[in-house]
Amino acid sequence: MARVAFVTGGIGGIGTAICTRLVHDGFTVVANHHPSECEIAEAWKKDRAAEGITIDTYSADVSSFEDTGRMIAEIVAAHGPIEVLVNCAGITRDTTFKKMQPAQWNAVINVNLNSVFNVTRQVWDGMLERGYGRIVNISSVNGQRGQFGQTNYSAAKAGMHGFTMALAQEGAAKGITVNTISPGYVETAMTLAMDDKVRNSIIGGIPMRRMAQPAEIASAVAFLAADANGYVTGANIPVNGGLFMH
Repeated sequence: MARVAFVTGGIGGIGTAICTRLVHDGFTVVANHHPSECEIAEAWKKDRAAEGITIDTYSADVSSFEDTGRMIAEIVAAHGPIEVLVNCAGITRDTTFKKMQPAQWNAVINVNLNSVFNVTRQVWDGMLERGYGRIVNISSVNGQRGQFGQTNYSAAKAGMHGFTMALAQEGAAKGITVNTISPGYVETAMTLAMDDKVRNSIIGGIPMRRMAQPAEIASAVAFLAADANGYVTGANIPVNGGLFMH
């Protein structure tokens, strides 16, 4: 039977590429979306079906432990235990620290970092019991190097890798790997909507002189999710075109 892979923020630009790649790799894939995105999710499912891909979607506010628990229980009842988890849900609320309000700080920390606890905690016990699991946390180059106007986002994304390294140690002897991927700038609807001058300025600072394709992030996820790569854990894999080397 195919392993079940669950992707939070699965209907976004990067999430879609991850879901699609994991289906092609033989996983049963389930995607999460925010409760406010139910209509978008239905259209997304139809688009995937038109590509010959079946992906079930479930709504939950992953910044809520209770709502996440409800969703995970529904997924497990319908599809079986989750053996691959990709924490991809994320938002931005960019502004300089001088102007940042508590609501902007808390929203980003809750969705980008607290969700990683909320979701992973729901599947962790089952992974321990079965002696198998793959957890992949989608961080960001800005969690490694910081970014002007993103104290909230950079803190949350750096925190994701701290979580990865600690949990990797707890799962290592139990057949569970926990890793981080830190993408640089990725060509999605969001970056394509940028002002041309801003986008070209960003691209000019990337040694490869282009943004990543979402499929290139998905390829790194597929590597970490594979049975064959069970000796990689606690790692932070940069996929940033040379933008930041550490």
